[in-house]
Amino acid sequence: MSQRPIGSPRPVVSAVTHMSELIELLEVVWERGRDTASAPPVSSAQARVLFLVESNGRLNLRELGRLLEAAPPSVTRLCDRLQAVGFLERHPGADDRREVLLGLTPAGRTYLERLRARRQEVLAEAMAAMPETSRAALATGLADFCAAVAGPLRLPSPESAAATRTA
Repeated sequence: MSQRPIGSPRPVVSAVTHMSELIELLEVVWERGRDTASAPPVSSAQARVLFLVESNGRLNLRELGRLLEAAPPSVTRLCDRLQAVGFLERHPGADDRREVLLGLTPAGRTYLERLRARRQEVLAEAMAAMPETSRAALATGLADFCAAVAGPLRLPSPESAAATRTA
């Protein structure tokens, strides 16, 4: 058995394969959690909208469409449905009243809290079956992975956007 040099792409390929399998399993768990978190059914796409609005504060439809990589009519329909079930609200922009800002309602926040709680229960059960050292390593690796994935899903803060503009 030969040793691979440090920095070999092999561990990355293995990690990607395991992560892909994990994501497929989590999709099943996530759907189960979504179905039990609330009376009105919320699709996966609608749940993504709620997560993005929550993590970015108020968004306008254009920014949300960019984050979702979706066409404006699709984004509008998603938001219409979420507003109809009481999870999302629209407000005119302070500077431009033609701009529509999106925000979570208290019911939307409660939905996300329940969804997270249900999903965490299922994950805790699965992780309880893992050895302690594996759980610790997984927690460290997942924190780093989440930081790498979440960066592109957040809009720049107004302060950092203003600092990068030049007149």
